[in-house]
Order: sequence, then C-alpha cells, then structure tokens
Amino acid sequence: MKEKIILIGAGGHANSCIDVIELENKFKIAGFVVNDATQKSFKYPILGCDDDLKNLFKHYKFAFIAIGQIKNAYKRMQIYEKLKSIGFKLPTIVSPLAYVSPYAFVDEASIIMHQALVNVNAKIGKACIINSKALIEHDSTVQDFCHISTAAVVNGECFVKKGSFLGSNTHLKHTQILEERSIFYNKLSIMGGGISIFTSFRRSA
Repeated sequence: MKEKIILIGAGGHANSCIDVIELENKFKIAGFVVNDATQKSFKYPILGCDDDLKNLFKHYKFAFIAIGQIKNAYKRMQIYEKLKSIGFKLPTIVSPLAYVSPYAFVDEASIIMHQALVNVNAKIGKACIINSKALIEHDSTVQDFCHISTAAVVNGECFVKKGSFLGSNTHLKHTQILEERSIFYNKLSIMGGGISIFTSFRRSA
C-alpha cells in the first residue's frame, strides 16, 4: 500500500509536481497545505495551512515542498526547516521519464522532473528543483535549494552554490561557478541586487 504524502503549495509548480508524483507511483497524494485561502488545487483537497502542519503530522508522515522558486529560495528554505523540525520525511521525487545516473547523488526533498538528465558523479543538494529537460552534466555540484529551470544546462564540473536560480535555456560553461543566491539568465548573474558578468571558473582536477 502506498504511503500518503502532503504537498506544500498549490500553484503552477505544484501542479507539475502532481504529474511527476503520480507517474512515479510511489506515493498517494492526500492533499495540499496552503496559506492563501483563495488558492485551490485542480485535483486534490486543501488540508489546511502552515499552522496546521503539526496536527497533520499525526495523520501524514511524508511531505513535499511544491512551492516554486525564481527570485529567491527563502520560502522553500523556511518550510523545509519547519517540516524537518516537526518530523516529516521529505522524499526525493524522480520522474520515470528522467534519467539519473546510478553514480549520481540526489539529496532529500529534491525533484527531478520529466526528461531531465543527471549524469555520472553529479551531486544534487536538498530541496532542489531540476526542471523539465534540464541537464546536469558529469562531476557537477548543485547545492541545496537551487532551481535549475526548464532546458537549462549545467555543464561538466560546474558548481552552483546554495539558493541559486538558473533560468530556462541558459547554459553554464564547463567548470563555471554560480555564486550563492544568484539569479542567472541571459549571461548575467544577479547577486545581492547587483549585476555582474561571470568571470570565475573552477580549476579542473
């Protein structure tokens, strides 16, 4: 019998998560936890808000963060810490339509979406979104709470630091570094409100 899981958030990203979770077929979605009373899921019930999580834990032991991430990772970080403090288990979700090398590592609470590819020796941190058709090449590291958006490419030996966002169809060159809490798109990196062109690269082993 499949374990029941609750999803935190019920927006567009949550709808995409539904599709992946249903196709993976390891969990049964019980419903959503949202703070916006006007927010509704197209398929599953709203079970409560963040303040209800402790009570919900009496009935459900698995949870997944289904809140999207573009501007920053703060909300995802905040809910991750809350869920962990309560005791929820935060599984890794991998689409059967994705490929994750058996020699790669994907940490808890992350999702690998349809047609994404995570190659040999790649490391994906906690609560990351590896979105549809994204490529994480060999020996690259994506730290906790990062979003690698649709069709984005992280080439070999790159290093994406904590809380960063890589926009759709953008590319990191081989060994390139994306600094912590960056937003990278159109060859620009935004860090702490400033804009700078990439100049730093990792030294190959």
